[in-house]
Amino acid sequence: MLTAFVNINSFSEVRVSFDAVSAETGSEEGVPVTAGPNPIAPEMKELAWGAGSFIVFLFLMRLFLVPKVRKGMASRYESIRSDHEYASATRDGARVDVARYESAVAEIRVEAARRLDVARQTLDKERAEKVAQINAQIASRRAEAESQVAAARAAAQSQIVS
Repeated sequence: MLTAFVNINSFSEVRVSFDAVSAETGSEEGVPVTAGPNPIAPEMKELAWGAGSFIVFLFLMRLFLVPKVRKGMASRYESIRSDHEYASATRDGARVDVARYESAVAEIRVEAARRLDVARQTLDKERAEKVAQINAQIASRRAEAESQVAAARAAAQSQIVS
């Protein structure tokens, strides 16, 4: 029989060596090897108890745990659905509020534009009236100045002729 020996020293070096060992003796001490029960493989009694315990545990879980889990999942689903509906309603309400706000802003802009047009027309009318008044004053002063110039000219000509 071929046996592998693995040695790991303090320097993290691994050495593997293969030696042939006879079937009657152990590895290093020369102890005879006897075939006994396998310590890893379970016995039939252990398998039966394990399977029975698993079935009982499965039955108890199905009887008690699964309904609670389903009830919890249903309540969680209902909570999530109600939160989603609330969020949708809130979002729709916000959209309505935004639309109302935008329409109010549009109305205010129209009103502001109308008021600006009215104010502009009023100012244009007042400016035209003031310009007309000033033009009338200028015309009357010019006529008065021309009459004074004509009178002075006539007086000067009468002095020259006499």
